[in-house]
Amino acid sequence: MTSRVALVTGGTGGIGTSIVKKLADMGCKVATNYRNEEKTRAWQEELKKDGYDVYIAKGDVSNPEECEAMIKDIETNLGPIDILVNNAGITRDATFHKMQATQWTDVINTNLNSCFNMTRPIIEGMRERKWGRIIQIASINGQKGQYGQANYAAAKAGMHGFTISLAQENAKFGITVNTVSPGYIGTDMVMAVPEDVRNKIIAQIPTGRLGSPEEIAYAVGFFIPDEASWITGANLSANGGQYMGW
Repeated sequence: MTSRVALVTGGTGGIGTSIVKKLADMGCKVATNYRNEEKTRAWQEELKKDGYDVYIAKGDVSNPEECEAMIKDIETNLGPIDILVNNAGITRDATFHKMQATQWTDVINTNLNSCFNMTRPIIEGMRERKWGRIIQIASINGQKGQYGQANYAAAKAGMHGFTISLAQENAKFGITVNTVSPGYIGTDMVMAVPEDVRNKIIAQIPTGRLGSPEEIAYAVGFFIPDEASWITGANLSANGGQYMGW
């Protein structure tokens, strides 16, 4: 896997960091994007202490022009991108009858339109080389819905629609496209939720606990090797049994 270049969007977050480390452990040269340079360089230095050398490139995934420039930067410095993990995401929660247009468009642009913005400049190279891995990080709430998250659920459900269409178009080119749908994960964001609220969430999970970022990274890593080349268009639910849809 040492020749593979992997790009993980939103790589500095809790789940993103674990995915970055997992792909690096698999021998990939890994890159991620940033908007806040100071914060991201501090993150980069922390990873270096653990032996991870991650390339960072400036780019907002909701902006097509910035995505193209970011990808060009990465490919110039690391080589052609073989693995793309569309992980970047935000929330702007509100019940729909109170939701502002910006709350809708911000989430759709960052969580869903980013899949086009990032994948479009990369897909041609993958098709030419006859090898590629594209993985969307969706959500349990894209499968079952969630009160106050019409925008987020729509975006995350749309990510898998993107997956299954792209999988059909590119299967004959040695490119697999899959989705991982995490449940509630013990990231800093979730752990900041009041304990009583968090306990109510955990009570709904059959395994009786939150997931770990490393478990989501493992799910991503599952789709990477050549042994997984017959798996495409799949959605891997990693949610502790909280949602068991087909």
